[in-house]
Amino acid sequence: MCTGIRFADSAGTMYFGRNLDWTTSYGERVVVTPPAAKVPAAFERAGDPERGHAVIGMGIIVEGIPLYFDCGNDAGLAVAGLNFPQSAHYATEPAPTGVNVAAYEFPFWVARNFATLDEVRAALENVTVVARAVNDELPVANLHWIIGDETGSIAVECLEDGMRVWEDDVDVLTNEPTFCWHRQNLRNYISLTEDEPARVTWDKAELVPFGSGPGMQGIPGDYSGPARFVKAAFVNGHYPEQASEADNVTRLFRTLGSVAVPDGCARMADGSYEKTLYTSGFSSARCTYYHASYDDPQIRAYPLSSCDLSGAHPFVMPDAA
Repeated sequence: MCTGIRFADSAGTMYFGRNLDWTTSYGERVVVTPPAAKVPAAFERAGDPERGHAVIGMGIIVEGIPLYFDCGNDAGLAVAGLNFPQSAHYATEPAPTGVNVAAYEFPFWVARNFATLDEVRAALENVTVVARAVNDELPVANLHWIIGDETGSIAVECLEDGMRVWEDDVDVLTNEPTFCWHRQNLRNYISLTEDEPARVTWDKAELVPFGSGPGMQGIPGDYSGPARFVKAAFVNGHYPEQASEADNVTRLFRTLGSVAVPDGCARMADGSYEKTLYTSGFSSARCTYYHASYDDPQIRAYPLSSCDLSGAHPFVMPDAA
C-alpha cells in the first residue's frame, strides 16, 4: 500500500510526496545520481544522453543501478512508484521499435531524461515498459506511477490493453484498482464538506451539531487503496494554501499523515503487518528532498545543492542531522 500526492503554492512551486507502506524495509536510503553518472541501462536506447538531470530520492543501489522508489530532479520534475499488484501488465519482451524501459528503471529514466510533464507525455507515446528484473534476487515489482511538475500530474499505468496515461486532476494516487476507477469513485463522496452543518428542526426538536467536522461524515477511514484515495484527495484539495517552504512541507507531511498506516492495523496473508515505513517529499523550487521514517518522525532535509554532483556514479547521502 502507498499514497502519493502533489500540489503547488501560489508562486508555482510544486510539492510532491508519498507514503511507502509495506511490511519490511529494503534498506532504502536517500540516493543521488549526478548528471554524468554512468548507469547501466536494461536496453540499448538511441538518444539517451551522456549527461542527464541530477536526481535525488529514496531507493537502493544494486549493481551500480539506482532503484528509486520515488525521486525528483534538478528541473523540478518528480515521480513515485506505487504498488499495483493485480492490474499491472508489462510487456514480456522488448518492442522491436520505440523506446524500451525496464519497470525497475522507469522512475530514474523519467527523472534523468525529462524536465517537464509535457516532455514526459510526449515521450510516453513511444515507450514500452518491460517486465525485466534487475537480477535473480529482485523480482519484477508490479507498479503504477504518479509524475508531477509545477503544472500538474499524470498517472501512468501499464494495463492488459496497453499503457494508459491519465491526467490526474486531483493530484493523488494510491493502489488498486485503476486510476480511472478511483477518479469515478470520488463521485460517491460529493456531499462531503469542510463546513459545519446548519441547525435543523425535526418536528419540535432542534438538532445542533456537536461542533466542526460532521460535514465529513461518510468519508472512509480504513487503509484500503480506495479509502486512502478518497481521504487524500479531500484533504489535499481542501488544505489552505501556504506561502513559505516550511509551511508547505508541513502541509505535505500533514496531508500524507492523514492516510498513514499504523502498525497492527493492516494484516497481510502471511501474518505480517503493513505500516507507513517512511514519508517523503520534494520541493521543486528548492530541489530539496524531505524524509521522515516510522521510527523517527523528525522531518530531515536533503538539498540537492549540498551534494557533490561531479562524480560518475550514484551515491548514498549521509543521514541529515
